[in-house]
Amino acid sequence: MNYKDAGVNIDEGNKFVDMIKPIAKKTMIDGVLHGIGGFGALFEIKNYKNPVLVSGTDGVGTKLKIAFMMKKYDTIGIDLVAMCVNDIIVSGAKPLFFLDYFAIGKLESDVGVKVIEGIAEGCCQAGCALIGGETAELPGMYNDGEFDLAGFAVGVVEKDEIIDGKDIKAGDVIIGLKSSGIHSNGYSLVRKVLFDENNMNINDYIKEYDSTLGDVILRPTKIYVNAINQLKGINIKGIAHITGGGFIDNIPRILKDKTSAKIIKGSWDVPYIFTLLKEKGNIDEYEMYRTFNMGIGMVIIISQEDCDEAINRLKKAGEIPYIIGEIVKGEKEVLL
Repeated sequence: MNYKDAGVNIDEGNKFVDMIKPIAKKTMIDGVLHGIGGFGALFEIKNYKNPVLVSGTDGVGTKLKIAFMMKKYDTIGIDLVAMCVNDIIVSGAKPLFFLDYFAIGKLESDVGVKVIEGIAEGCCQAGCALIGGETAELPGMYNDGEFDLAGFAVGVVEKDEIIDGKDIKAGDVIIGLKSSGIHSNGYSLVRKVLFDENNMNINDYIKEYDSTLGDVILRPTKIYVNAINQLKGINIKGIAHITGGGFIDNIPRILKDKTSAKIIKGSWDVPYIFTLLKEKGNIDEYEMYRTFNMGIGMVIIISQEDCDEAINRLKKAGEIPYIIGEIVKGEKEVLL
């Protein structure tokens, strides 16, 4: 017997690496010394006086199930990059590089290339390099046609420019940046509500979007690197990435003691997909705000005097910002 008899095709793996090298090459930025193909990827940090590395790791979760249902694999990699880089930019870090872990029962290079193309696109949007990764063929671990995807990003920030929420105080403004949809959390509930309990189909037409249900819920997570870059020079007091835990659990992570975040419902347009989920699942409103982003993917806290300038810059950059609340005295909680 040989390794191929056991379900692992080394030749297919080598072919796959050769296919993705030119895809990764498109993401290379200044600082990359050695990328795809070696045992380790090398990156040189330049032009920083007192650099602090910031890292973040994540997966795509059960949103992958939607990709499997649709047999559409070219956007799920964007989600992977987004979930990692959006976490590190809240500290003020510039993303430098990204590595992925792609595990599949039987490697099909054509499917893998689509996944890596999405990861590379996410890296281009984030301005970082796809510097390496790992492809693991694991017979018997996954159902046919399924795989898992995880990754991590590393960024850098000057030590004296770290955003940590220490200056947040009552009276500060909360700006919300529009999400592209559900992003990449809450999909276990999404699938249970739409498919298990209501027998909906990914091909069902959703008139509010003039699109199919599958296309709506597979929309890739928005990457906010450019949005934060537009605010350079403005004193950003705190940033929260609205992921698993929604508003309720994520915003308090950046608040100081004796402060709370007062969120004004109705100050932004909640996308229809969240209304559909709430109605179809009979989900309590508090649970909605604790599970989903409700149309706001990133929250930025700044002082009143910087608000107009920040809003103008974000709009000029093509973002859709809303003033969704303010910081008040309290006990590190979200007040809806």
